[in-house]
Amino acid sequence: MRRPRWRRAGRALLRVIAVWAVSTVAMLVLAGALPDFRLQSADGDSATRIAVTAALAAGVFGLLGAVVWPLLVRTLLLVPALVLGLLVFALNGSLLLVALWLVPDGRGAASPETAVVVAAVMSAVSSATGAALAVGDDDAYRRRLARLALRRRRAVVPDPAGAPPGTLFLQLDGVGHDVLADALAGPDPLMPTVAAWAGTTHTLTPWRTDWSSQTGASQLGILHGTNHDLPAFRWYEKETGEVIVSNRPTSAAELQRRAMVRTGDGGLLTVDGASRGNLFSGGAAQLALVLSVAARRGRYNRSRAGYFAYFSDPANATRTAASFVVEVCREIGQSLRARFRGTGPRVKRGGLYPFVRAFATVVERDVVVAAVIGDMLVGRTAIYADLVAYDEVAHHSGPESRDVRLVLRRLDRSLALIAKVARHAPRPYRIVLLSDHGQSPGETFAGRYGLTLEDLVRAGCGLPVSRRARRSPTGAEARNTARAALRRPEEEEPEETTRRARRAAEPIVLASGNLGLVSFPSIPGRATREEIDRRNPALLSTLAEHPGIGFLLVRSEKHGAVVLGPRGGAHHLDSGLVVGEDPLAPFGPGAADAVRRTDGFPHVADIMINSACDPETGEVHAFEEQIGSHGGLGGPQSRAFLLWPEELTPPVGEGAELVGAERVHRVFRRWLGEGGGPAVPVGEPHGTRERPAVRERQATPEPAAGEPSGAREPQVGGVSAEGAARPGADEMRPRGAAPEAFAPTDGTPQDKQH
Repeated sequence: MRRPRWRRAGRALLRVIAVWAVSTVAMLVLAGALPDFRLQSADGDSATRIAVTAALAAGVFGLLGAVVWPLLVRTLLLVPALVLGLLVFALNGSLLLVALWLVPDGRGAASPETAVVVAAVMSAVSSATGAALAVGDDDAYRRRLARLALRRRRAVVPDPAGAPPGTLFLQLDGVGHDVLADALAGPDPLMPTVAAWAGTTHTLTPWRTDWSSQTGASQLGILHGTNHDLPAFRWYEKETGEVIVSNRPTSAAELQRRAMVRTGDGGLLTVDGASRGNLFSGGAAQLALVLSVAARRGRYNRSRAGYFAYFSDPANATRTAASFVVEVCREIGQSLRARFRGTGPRVKRGGLYPFVRAFATVVERDVVVAAVIGDMLVGRTAIYADLVAYDEVAHHSGPESRDVRLVLRRLDRSLALIAKVARHAPRPYRIVLLSDHGQSPGETFAGRYGLTLEDLVRAGCGLPVSRRARRSPTGAEARNTARAALRRPEEEEPEETTRRARRAAEPIVLASGNLGLVSFPSIPGRATREEIDRRNPALLSTLAEHPGIGFLLVRSEKHGAVVLGPRGGAHHLDSGLVVGEDPLAPFGPGAADAVRRTDGFPHVADIMINSACDPETGEVHAFEEQIGSHGGLGGPQSRAFLLWPEELTPPVGEGAELVGAERVHRVFRRWLGEGGGPAVPVGEPHGTRERPAVRERQATPEPAAGEPSGAREPQVGGVSAEGAARPGADEMRPRGAAPEAFAPTDGTPQDKQH
């Protein structure tokens, strides 16, 4: 809601008075500390008189700085930058001497050298004070970001009047469709900015994720067109003996490389695109806080440039630092309140978590929003940004808690800020709001049953079980993003676990939300149901009959993919035969298609385990330390949303359902081409003539709602991606893009097939 004009004017006046008061105190302190600077007559004055003199001098100095300084800078534009930098201090000191001369009765005096020092200190104090007072003022923050962006960047739109509209994709990480609908409901909605869009210019549409309902799978599919062979958030690959973790920089780079090799395509953002705060680049030349390039060294790593560009402005640094401290204190207070009230379920929120949360909800948000504003003000064609604040807090506080409602309200303020800036951009912008998945509530598996999934697997294999349940590593995106920002080494705990398991020929158990994966390193390839039964006769029945387990996916030598459930229930995915109770029935009509697609991945685990789900409440049991989780099937986690402008064509036909991240990618490609926007180039076999491949794709009908999103092979210029020769790096790069945006040595598809 826009504040009344008189209230905004009043707040601005109060800030001016506060800065004046602090500057007066600073001048009094400097007068007492510096021998060549005085604020009293030679005969001495009373304390009141000295204070009045300091106030007058500070006021006149501030007024001269606001009025005269811009004129001086404009006059000296032709002076070389180095000379101008040296003149700044002399000119500032001269303004202070003028201010002291204008004080009545000549009570103020300073030597020229001292005047330079006093002026520099006064300017720093007033700037810091003004920035601190504007921490909660979005209008002042917007104006400052606009000035910073316009000062540092050149417009990329040659003809703003005739430019086609740009498209801004804003991802609210983890915000499910139902959570957003609730936040927009009622006469006083939690998110008034988004509610105004939904009621006038935008349409809200749900979309269903793949079985792996997490950011890695969804964002790779959306930005790069495929999430094939991404079975979970983390998984074990037998041929290399390594654990792939989606939010680890080296793993993200490898996943992006594989996706580009499979599609022969740079990504959604290859034409004048910007990727901000994402796991993957999408082929964009402009990058900030992109995890897939965070592991690079040297000039190819431009992802951290977003931090430098933002924090190089002292006012931004002051605002974000103050908000960071407030957020840390807020998390500690909310955690203590939940503990004292006995609110359940709960997970541990101590240690470094308050700082990780503050990084996600403050630092990353501010840097991403500032980068998006800069992109719009220079007129970039396609921008994709991820705001992870809700997802991080919901993991530890619950997806419907009071804590996350406060986060949603602050996210709405950020969206309002972006919308205001869009009005001043050199081209119109279509803002598409989306989420990559939702979150399902529920007590953790260990909290509910007193043992971890690994303990249960070991018990089924007849192996010793620890007496005390161990915490599973969390899959929250912000933790590894913060480590990358601080240049900390990647966490190695999963690798240590797998090494011990390989040496002892024990099963490797990994968790991805409420999805568990069991691999047997001693069995080459994918272990079949029959082989597992021969080696561990009690394992599958132990898992299937446990009340916290919903179903298992295994591969049978006789029947192919088989889903096992309690009380002997089984669903044969290849034939459709159901024996007894269908274990997939509680998970909805699309569950069989989602599981069947994952079964075809080369790196699917020997046993895939999905926790139980209460169909009435949507509660699941995460195998990690999370009371709001995602990664598998069950509850709201698989129901994401699109809030799209009505000027665009509908994402699917009437009555159809949008299923899978790969279909969302195709919808976004179509939207980028609407309204005169550029066709996103895709790679073609060598020697072929360039043609509008994207527009040909747009004419391809979307698969039916029941068809798996990966059922159709990706096409590259009319040739199957599996059979086509791969384009080189230079052929996939749009004209004018910076070559270092995605270095050939760091993942650009090569001519040679892998």
